[in-house]
Amino acid sequence: MQITISDDGGSIAKVGLVGRLDIAGAEVVALPLATLAGGKTSVIVDMSGVTFVASIGLRHLVLATRALSRRGGKLVLLNPIDLVRDVLETSGLTELMPIVATESEAYALLG
Repeated sequence: MQITISDDGGSIAKVGLVGRLDIAGAEVVALPLATLAGGKTSVIVDMSGVTFVASIGLRHLVLATRALSRRGGKLVLLNPIDLVRDVLETSGLTELMPIVATESEAYALLG
């Protein structure tokens, strides 16, 4: 799992993920996601490069979402592939983390 973070110093950070969000991938993203969730108002997670997501990966997304929501923020998922989208929808997580197709939609949602 590769992670990139775009942070312009504002209240919204963008995280790009590439690879498998399995046990090994979740270890890579856990600390950066937790750190951003504790310091930003909102986080956009670009999921277009994620080819697989396991329950442990979902757990870290949920933990970040809850941390953000406690402070009035949101986590938005950007453009997951169909397989990953299906997992997110089946697990009911799209109620917590909205999915958008474009970065402009994400920023509009975070307003």
